[in-house]
Parts: sequence; C-alpha cells; structure tokens
Amino acid sequence: MSEYYVTPRKRRTNKTNQHHFEVVIFNTVLDMQIQEFGDISEVGMELMENMETLSPCDSFSSFDKAKLLKLSEIYKNDFNDSERAQLNGQLDIYYHSLLHDERFFNLKGIVNLSDLLVETGKHLSFHLVYRLLKLTLILSVATVNVERCFSAMKFLKTNLRNRICDNFMNGALICSVEKETLENVKIENIITRFRKMKERRCEL
Repeated sequence: MSEYYVTPRKRRTNKTNQHHFEVVIFNTVLDMQIQEFGDISEVGMELMENMETLSPCDSFSSFDKAKLLKLSEIYKNDFNDSERAQLNGQLDIYYHSLLHDERFFNLKGIVNLSDLLVETGKHLSFHLVYRLLKLTLILSVATVNVERCFSAMKFLKTNLRNRICDNFMNGALICSVEKETLENVKIENIITRFRKMKERRCEL
C-alpha cells in the first residue's frame, strides 16, 4: 500500500496506493451515494417516513397512526375503503396491546416484529396491520432488486452494446443479477437444454 499507485494505462503517479483507495475511491463512492440520496423523490421520502412508524424499536416510539393510515392509502389495490376504516380502529388496539406485552420488548426491527406476531398468533387478531407490515417488507426487497438491475445494466449496456436487443438484454441481466443462483446450475444441464431447443449441425 505504500508503493506509488499505477494507473490502468501503466502510468505511475506521485500518490501511494493507500492514498488512492482511502481518498480518491472513497470520495468518489461517497459522492455517488450522496447523489442517489438526492435523487429520491418526495413520494419516496414520504413512503419511507410512513414505513418507519412501524418500527418496534424503543417501545414503539416511532408509532404514528396518521402516517400508517396514509401508508395504507398509498396501497390502494391492497386496502379498500372499508378495510381502511377497520384499520383506523385496529391500530389503536394493536399499539396498546403490544406496548404492554413483555414479549415485544427490545425488538430490533420490523422483521423481528413480523416473526413474533406470527409466533404469538397476533397476526390473526391484527390482520390488517400485519398486511401493512408485509407490504412494507416486500417493498424494501423489491426496491433493492430494481436497483441491482439498474446497476447491472450500466455494466452490460456499454457504448459498444448500445444496439443490443431486448431479449438478449433480459437474458444477460438475469445472468448478471442472479449469478449466485446460476453458479449451482450444472453445465451438463445447460448443454442438454440447448440440444432440445433445436437440431444443430454439430454436437455440443
């Protein structure tokens, strides 16, 4: 790390490897993260603020009934008007019930909360709150997957591949994003699948 940094074009600089990684790359990554935070829309910020009120940390100190009702309005396809009216009353009972239940003390996050709700059977009593909780958990996973796809697309669709067709692009993205899963696929199975697709002039 104390040696001088050499660029990809084999040019030696007057900065050490340690300076390059700890200052240049670190600052670049930090700038990219700050830019991504700045790109979050007002709707996205409101959504995250509403989701935060489900957190059980510090004895449900973040709980806000109004924001949770607002969150249910965002999921219009999952909550009809009648269910939103029921949720209004169910949230009060849910809050006071869990606040005085020792089993729900010292929870780390909404994942632990959802697990404990199922273990205690309270997900049946507060089914609308539990549905809201599930939607919140799914949203975070879905958002990460979308971000992974866009990140992979930046590497795949370069200037040399700007005319890549949609089908090939989809296949390449799947292979890039799900590489960990594809590592478990045997090469023999892939060859067998290609053989069955159509007849070929030579043996694979």
